[in-house]
Amino acid sequence: MERKLATIREITDIRPIEGADMIELASVGGWNVVVAKNVGHKIGDKVVYCEIDSFLPIREEFEFLRKSSYKKMDDQEGFRLKTIKLRGQVSQGLILPISVVPIVQFATGHDLPEGLDVTEMLGIVKYEPPIPAELSGKVKGGFPSFLRKADEERIQNLVKEYEEYKLTSKHQFYMTEKLDGSSATFYMNDGVFGVCSRNLELLETEGNTFWKVARELDLENKLKDKGNICLQGELIGEGIQGNPYKIKGQTVHFFNGFDIDTQTRMNINDFLILLDELELLSVPILDVVFLLPDTVEGMLKLAEDKSRLNKLTEREGVVVRSLDNTISFKAISNKFLLSEK
Repeated sequence: MERKLATIREITDIRPIEGADMIELASVGGWNVVVAKNVGHKIGDKVVYCEIDSFLPIREEFEFLRKSSYKKMDDQEGFRLKTIKLRGQVSQGLILPISVVPIVQFATGHDLPEGLDVTEMLGIVKYEPPIPAELSGKVKGGFPSFLRKADEERIQNLVKEYEEYKLTSKHQFYMTEKLDGSSATFYMNDGVFGVCSRNLELLETEGNTFWKVARELDLENKLKDKGNICLQGELIGEGIQGNPYKIKGQTVHFFNGFDIDTQTRMNINDFLILLDELELLSVPILDVVFLLPDTVEGMLKLAEDKSRLNKLTEREGVVVRSLDNTISFKAISNKFLLSEK
């Protein structure tokens, strides 16, 4: 499922910012956004909320972003939304009036249902940093339909669900470090071995890092007797995201196992047993009996710490999963986001 970058939301809270006369803090679900006071936002107002990582097109109504957010993505010009800090307050995303949505079949903007995805209507796409040639490779096809992408929802979009997760005794959770690398998927399906980046399946070509690591780890041979299965992990090392962990070469730390026949993710016990048998690395496991903090803000605070792979590196965040792997979400460190270029 493609990420909903721009949605119809309700403002759930408005708070003053200490020492600021012209701006205030508006909340949309678990997201906090600095807004101008003179706009007159009120709790309960329906607005368009654009998440961080949104890349807005060059349009007159977005021109106010030019000074702070203008960016090029390949040959495309636009405005990139990222985490910023204003008057000491972290601000994530952008709140726009409903009038920016070009829908004529609704009588008024207030008729737009909460949660409506307006990403495509507004011409918004996800900002993707330039991909080194050794990671892009030659494309075999799109991401296989018999697999699931590894793309957990951010905790800020799960405020209601988070309350349910805390109250239920049905689920127990564990927490892992989210590594700053490139998503990699390796599968064996009906005797065919395949290698994928986040969105594409790749042909084996000389110099492609995904395939290079697959061969170094002997993944085709290791998976050939395991049925129809895929392993998903984070490719890290030299040439990837600036190599924040300062390791030599490249490797993969795995976070998911997926049964292709049953279309289910492995539970934590079966997954770790399999990795041990195959002599493969997992992402750093931070807590195997994890108790959810009382608030989303508390969960975000836990995301801020140093990486287990390099004590000098700020970690990207954490991923929380239920032991049976039916529930998962991520909390990205605001310290990490504020340091992004």
